[in-house]
Amino acid sequence: MAVRDHRDRAAFAELFDYFAPRLKGFILRTGTGAAQAEEIVQEVMLTVWRKADQFDPSRAQVSAWIYQIARNRQIDMFRKESRPLPEELNQEPDTEPDASQVLGLEQEAARLKEALNNLKPEQREMIHQAYLGELTHKEISTRTGLPLGTIKSRIRLGLERLRHDLKDMR
Repeated sequence: MAVRDHRDRAAFAELFDYFAPRLKGFILRTGTGAAQAEEIVQEVMLTVWRKADQFDPSRAQVSAWIYQIARNRQIDMFRKESRPLPEELNQEPDTEPDASQVLGLEQEAARLKEALNNLKPEQREMIHQAYLGELTHKEISTRTGLPLGTIKSRIRLGLERLRHDLKDMR
């Protein structure tokens, strides 16, 4: 909001530091090369700065808005190169979710949050670092000082529990 309302450069720097590596990982997972991924991230973050005034927190979270910009930029890049779109990007780019879709996603998110909160704290922390923090198991081991096997076990057990708790969602 500070970027949108006050063009706050320090707030943008924090936003950039947080989202740039995550966006790059997101883009790399679709088969884009590292140099192109970095270029897309730069363009996305420049768009965020230039169009911050268009962000509406009542319509989406800032992360969803930024990832949508990244997705659209990546689709543009694939089209420009006449490359086939990866399956997860092969959707209509300008479709807005209807109210029932938004409500459904919010309910799913609430159930996931509840299921995560029901995990043992050590499992929840490992899953958080691996999936939300996008750290490798080795990076988690280095940060926590825990053996790699312990980290893998906690993640595996936590994911099994989540699968069990959320099995009726899909």
